[in-house]
Amino acid sequence: MPREININNWPRREHFRYFGAMDYPHFNICADADLSVFLPFIKKTTLALYRTILYIVCRAANGIEAFRYRIDTGKVFLYDRVHPGITVMGPDDLFGYLNIDYEPDFKRFYHRAGEMIEIAAGKPRLIGGDRRNDLLYITTVPWISFTSLVHPIHIHPADSIPRIAWGKYREENGRIKLPVSVQGHHGLMDGIHIGCFFDELQRFFDNPESFFPGSG
Repeated sequence: MPREININNWPRREHFRYFGAMDYPHFNICADADLSVFLPFIKKTTLALYRTILYIVCRAANGIEAFRYRIDTGKVFLYDRVHPGITVMGPDDLFGYLNIDYEPDFKRFYHRAGEMIEIAAGKPRLIGGDRRNDLLYITTVPWISFTSLVHPIHIHPADSIPRIAWGKYREENGRIKLPVSVQGHHGLMDGIHIGCFFDELQRFFDNPESFFPGSG
């Protein structure tokens, strides 16, 4: 069960109330991650690039408290763990939504995600299952090396689930760059928290052997 935050004693109480009163309290930051070490490593294995990056994104986000805050009926809750709600491409170039339980064990998450994605791709659905607050909405735009991205979002009541996306990687000045977008509720997180997320993301990409020993 999530833990309710006592807003009156919360260091972010003024920020939460200030941004929470806005019509659009969300902000988005796009930046490049460097895959120069990670991509050659993946190509030497049997690992699927998408599922491996999905695991890294979830692990990095779960390690930062701000990504686990959620608003529910005007109250703030902190979840112990949040899970990927992803998009899955199916027939006729139509995508659907799929929720996958995140777990820190890479191999278990990787293989379970593969099974669920394969099933969901056969019949993608936009609506299915219970509405959950303990999610990270994650998507990819593998056709575009984008420089900005804005997600559709509910305003009333405020949707506090972070959105994370990545696009098409590209080579630039001898380095391999991956555009990554993070959108969050400013009452729950600031730029410093997204900066910490990017730092964690890069740490994983720069040291794949230490996180995926013997994977495949």
